Amino acid sequence: MTDLGRLPDLALRSYGGSVVAASDESFAEKEALIRPGPAEFRPHTFGAKGQVYDGWETRRRREPGHDWAVVRLGLPGVIKAIVIDTAWFKGNYPPFALVEACAADGYPAPDELTGWAPIVPRVPLAGDTVHEFEVTDPRRFTHVRLNIFPDGGVARLRVHGEVVPDPLLLSGLTVDLAALENGAVVVACSDEFYSSPNNILAPGLARNQAEGWETARRRDGGNDWLIVALAGAGTVAVAELDTANLLFNAPDAAVLTGIDARTAALDDEDAWITLLPKTRLQPDTRHRFRLDSGPEGDRPLTHARLDIFPDGGLARLRLLGSLLDDPASRPTRP
Repeated sequence: MTDLGRLPDLALRSYGGSVVAASDESFAEKEALIRPGPAEFRPHTFGAKGQVYDGWETRRRREPGHDWAVVRLGLPGVIKAIVIDTAWFKGNYPPFALVEACAADGYPAPDELTGWAPIVPRVPLAGDTVHEFEVTDPRRFTHVRLNIFPDGGVARLRVHGEVVPDPLLLSGLTVDLAALENGAVVVACSDEFYSSPNNILAPGLARNQAEGWETARRRDGGNDWLIVALAGAGTVAVAELDTANLLFNAPDAAVLTGIDARTAALDDEDAWITLLPKTRLQPDTRHRFRLDSGPEGDRPLTHARLDIFPDGGLARLRLLGSLLDDPASRPTRP
C-alpha cells in the first residue's frame, strides 16, 4: 500500500458511502464496489446469470455508449488517490476507465448532480489488477462517477483522501473531535500489524476485531501508542475508549494526553498535558471518562495521544468536546 493508500477511503460503505446509481448491473450488483475488504472469489459458483462475482459487472454492450456508476462519498473531502481493482475479472474487465467527481450541497438525487470534473483521465486497465492513480485536484468533492469503456466488471473502487467536513455542522455543538467524519486523522502510530489505526476513528460501532486497531504482541517492555490530529483546535470533555470484540487482546491500561500544536511541537514531551491518567481497561467494554475540568482540561488542544499498555487493540476512540469559535481553528476547505 502506498502512502496515499493509507489515507481514509472516503467512499467505504462502513463510512457511510453509497453507490446511488449505475447504468447497468446485470451480472453483479453495484453495491459491491465499496464493500470493505478485498474481493472474494469461488470458481464454478454459477447462478442464473452466470459465474458469481464479488464486484460490479455489467452486460455485454451491443449498442454505442459506456457504463458508469455514481458513488456518494460517506466522508466528503479532498481526493488524493483513486484505486480501481479488477480482481478476478480476467476475461470480462473493462479495457478503459475514467473517473469524475463533483460537489453538491444537501442530499440531491443522482440525476440532479452537476458540475462533473475529471479527476482521473481515460486510462487503460488490465484484468485481475489493482490500479492506483494519484489525484491532484485540490477541491472538496461529495460524489464520484466511475466510467468504464465500454462494459465489464470492477471488483472494488477506493477513494482515498483527506476528510473536509461541513463547518456548519460543527459550529457551537458538542462534537466528536476524534471522528474521521469531522476531519480527524491518525498522524503517527507505533504499530499497525493487524489493522489500520484510523479504524478507531470510524463511524458507528465495530462489528468485529478487524474493524478496530490491533497491534502485534510486544516483547520489548515498551508500549504502543498513536497520535490523532483532531478535527480542529478545541476542548475535550469526555473520552470514550471502546474495547468491543477484543476479548483476549484488549490493553491492560491506557493513558490519554493532549497538546496544542499551534504553540508547541509534537516532539516536545513537556508540552503534552494529561487528560486521562493511566487507567485500567476491561475487555469487550465501552469505557467513558469525564476528563479533568480544571485549567488544563479547558486548554485548547489540536492533537491527542493514546498510549495503551503494553499492546493489544481498541475498537473506537471518541473525544467529545467543542471546537473553538475562532474560525482559524477550524478545518479549512482548499
